[in-house]
Amino acid sequence: MRPWDESEDVLRRLAERRAQSDDERLAAVREQGINLDPASRHRHGETEHASDHAHPHTHAGPGERPVTGIIGAGPVGLALGVALAKAGWPVEAVASRDPGRRARFREHLPGVRAFAEATALVDDVELVILAVPDDVVEPLAGTLHLYAGQAIIHTSGLLGAEALGPALAAGTQAGAFHPLVAFADLERALAALPGATIAIEGDEELLAHLAEMAEAIGGVPVRLAPGTKAAYHAAAVLAAGGVIALLDVIRELAAVVGLDEAGAMRIYRPLLDQTIANASALGIAAALTGPATRGDAGTLAAHTAALSVSAPGALPAYQALLARDIEIAQRRGALAPEVALRLRTVLAGES
Repeated sequence: MRPWDESEDVLRRLAERRAQSDDERLAAVREQGINLDPASRHRHGETEHASDHAHPHTHAGPGERPVTGIIGAGPVGLALGVALAKAGWPVEAVASRDPGRRARFREHLPGVRAFAEATALVDDVELVILAVPDDVVEPLAGTLHLYAGQAIIHTSGLLGAEALGPALAAGTQAGAFHPLVAFADLERALAALPGATIAIEGDEELLAHLAEMAEAIGGVPVRLAPGTKAAYHAAAVLAAGGVIALLDVIRELAAVVGLDEAGAMRIYRPLLDQTIANASALGIAAALTGPATRGDAGTLAAHTAALSVSAPGALPAYQALLARDIEIAQRRGALAPEVALRLRTVLAGES
């Protein structure tokens, strides 16, 4: 692999990042189940050994895929490990302090070596994947020190490759690999990977490996324009967690009329499915229906009055979403400015 940029500016930034790895940030890493044992030891299976490695002792041959290890055995790490292994990618090690997660990972990938220590895994692989929460990526990288020829990537949809700077040394590379998939359930996540967008970034030669890795699991690798990753990730959060929040609001309102969660999904999901299908076929603005497109101020007033009594927890979400509906309807030309103003006034609970 081509060496990472060793310019003075990069080296200065790396030194600054290493200096930021204080006790508070390291504590956040420990909370995520990564053991930061300063002793240089590693574990093969259930047997612990002293580590005197100066470099990884497992290497891919010329033209072969890099020997890979995953730090973090939660939903993302496990799904990626299983998907890569099924695609013939050499996943050989996993690190997690959680014994249950290590055991589950090895149930799905029996030949994988499991470590309690993240630092031990680095000795055994060429490509390190950090499948940990966003806030943990940089402090965890500060505890790892790569050897020449190794690469490290993270699965964050928000952070850039620079977050991995503290782990880098001469001749190493960093990147990012973010599948646009909801990892709530292993089997569903694996089924969703084929055709899924996977945002990649990093050194040009590393990108070739990441693109191959994305395609191996059925994904579609894409490179985002500089400075756009936060917006890209925010949209992804709304497409997943935002929809769940909306469904929870619907569930709360349905409970007022005596429906349980299953009943609410049974009744309202066909309308949700139809709305998404309309948006895909007609465009988002053209698919908008409801009181905001008709200028029904009385309907909005009745809704806000009822929600304030029977489901006050759902009212802020209703108001925020209907305010966006009014904006869309006005942009579409369905509402005159004075009608839109009246709707906003009623929606806010004003006279």
